[in-house]
Amino acid sequence: MSNLPQFKPKFIAYGIAAIIGFSALNSSFYTVKSGTKSIVFTFGNISSVEGEGLHMKIPFIQSTQVVDIRTQKTTSPSDAGTKDLQQVTAQVALNYHLNDNKLKEIYSKTGLDVNEKIIEPRIQEIVKSVAAKYTAEQLLIQREAVKNEISSLLKINLSSYNIILEDVQITNFKFSKAFNDAIEAKQTSVQQALKAENDLQRIRIEAEQKIAMARAEAESIRIQSEAIKAQGGVEYVQLKAIEKWDGNLPTTMAGGVTPFINIK
Repeated sequence: MSNLPQFKPKFIAYGIAAIIGFSALNSSFYTVKSGTKSIVFTFGNISSVEGEGLHMKIPFIQSTQVVDIRTQKTTSPSDAGTKDLQQVTAQVALNYHLNDNKLKEIYSKTGLDVNEKIIEPRIQEIVKSVAAKYTAEQLLIQREAVKNEISSLLKINLSSYNIILEDVQITNFKFSKAFNDAIEAKQTSVQQALKAENDLQRIRIEAEQKIAMARAEAESIRIQSEAIKAQGGVEYVQLKAIEKWDGNLPTTMAGGVTPFINIK
């Protein structure tokens, strides 16, 4: 029993060694999930980039950093001046992802915070340059052309940083109150002019319809008159009256007046 204390330091040392060994073994394996990649560092320098699956690394010598390579979205407001010196604010939304074959280069040159360091400054720069080519009214009318131009320039610009642009949306154009009031006044003027033109056209059509109706009525009277004359004049009228008589005589008659025949 007197020798038992001499074995305690050995047991403690063995226990520590076992814990260190288990920890080292456990840290030798790592998993890369779908939609991500892992940058492997050896003594602080990038040694490889690994795809999804189970991988090994050297404990205490190598470390890893997970990178999301799925589609990312960012929205950035941008102030710009138009060709006619109007101030406009454009809300630009981007969908993009990192070129997963260039992660080592991206990390080495710019780091992984590409949204703040690269994308937002490029949006500001390109929106300003494109907006300066158009008047404020053209920005509204030619919205699709403006969007396509901004998208094309962003795609070229971001590709040099190994960022792949998927889609661009300009969600809003905001102008000064004075410009909005001027646009509203112009639209009101156009609507009033259109209404006046429509009213004038309606009046013209109604007048033409009345003239046509009057002409038709006059022509009808003329035809009837000619028909009566052709059939014997007054005698023809009396004959038609007799044909329509219902056989009833008036209940009262003034002296010397020919009884009136009721025509129905």
